[in-house]
Amino acid sequence: MYNSTRIRLIESTDAAPIAAHRVRDFEAFRLWEPAQPADFFTPEGQAERIDKLLAGYRAGTVWPGVVLADGQVIGQITVGGILPQPHLRRGSVGYWISSVAQNQGHAGHALGLVLQVMTDELGLHRAEASTNLANLPSQRVLRRNGFSPYGVAHSSIFLDGSWQDGLLWERILSD
Repeated sequence: MYNSTRIRLIESTDAAPIAAHRVRDFEAFRLWEPAQPADFFTPEGQAERIDKLLAGYRAGTVWPGVVLADGQVIGQITVGGILPQPHLRRGSVGYWISSVAQNQGHAGHALGLVLQVMTDELGLHRAEASTNLANLPSQRVLRRNGFSPYGVAHSSIFLDGSWQDGLLWERILSD
């Protein structure tokens, strides 16, 4: 199934399908992501967020993408915190796949595709990511794409009412 997976730069027309996924998957993502204001779950709120992401893209600090299967938006994959300086050249990857498209290989394939973008288009040397300690599916996706854990960020993110630890991941892109 994953062979139909594609990624592309996010567009303003992606706001409605992203909002629909986020509303449907609210409970599923609550464990892994920070709380969001109510307008985050509306097409208008997503349109504002997309505008900000595209401004960051133009500034060179973020590469915001969507994940597609059979031409339909099924998730997002973003390279944020891009540091293009010659002595740093790194970015941090984050992603989500809608519940209706999970367990079909899309996340792993999308991550492989964004690693190519990081290397070929962005000229980065290092990819980083973090996961909640309990997010084993995301950890499997990272491992399958050559990431290794390198530490724990204690009490680093406020999720579902409490401060939680994050597992830090890295991959050298020339490897």
